[in-house]
Amino acid sequence: MAKKRGKPSFIGIDLAWSDKNPSGVAVIREGRLVASTGGLVKLSEIVDFVGAHLSRRNGSIVAVDAPLRVPNETGIRACDRALSADWQQFQAGAYPANRRLLARDGVVRGEALTAALSERFKFSESDVVPRRTKARLVCEVYPHPALVALFGLDRTLKYKRGRGRSFEERWSELDRYRSLLRTLRKANPRLRRTKRLLKGTDVYGLRGSALQAYEDELDAVTCAYIASYLWRHGPRAARKYGSLKEGHILVPKPPKRR
Repeated sequence: MAKKRGKPSFIGIDLAWSDKNPSGVAVIREGRLVASTGGLVKLSEIVDFVGAHLSRRNGSIVAVDAPLRVPNETGIRACDRALSADWQQFQAGAYPANRRLLARDGVVRGEALTAALSERFKFSESDVVPRRTKARLVCEVYPHPALVALFGLDRTLKYKRGRGRSFEERWSELDRYRSLLRTLRKANPRLRRTKRLLKGTDVYGLRGSALQAYEDELDAVTCAYIASYLWRHGPRAARKYGSLKEGHILVPKPPKRR
């Protein structure tokens, strides 16, 4: 297990909705990417990863791309509907989340993750990230609108599998995604030590599980960065959709441009 550090940890999880698929995870500490992978499958592996990178005394924020609370049996959560109303023009609407779609044996994976983090490491689910908090908090985020907001995009990046979308288009958009993440080395907060991940892999030619794992890893890095961004700038830097009781999503507001 990795040595726990004193500085705040920002942990991003691109959580697969099913335990049959791998999830991406990433950790940012002191403005540096210190760990990332796109290949964790079991929930216990993900929880152990979080435990290995907790801060001892200065707080840890876990930002998860997956529904953490799903009270509705069918239909769509209020937070998903509200987010889609704001972001559909950028093709960044939310996927409908309900228990009939997500639950396996009555358990929603995001809810199980939140419960495990609470039980093992005393995390609290929160729809607010106080500025420079020392608490251990887990929140729900969504990379698509976050990328639009952080980088001033006209639409979402098209690196995911989609009807009629070629590998060439996906590779090109993945390359663009990497380029955007590299610009964060001069952002506030900054993100450095990403060369291995963002330059060390040739995305052109990736297919199947290798392509999926790389996408998941980049999305996990984005989730971790959102956590660090909200921690640095506080609640005023977030758009909150929904509520803690009914399900929430946090999206960073665009940074001020110089």
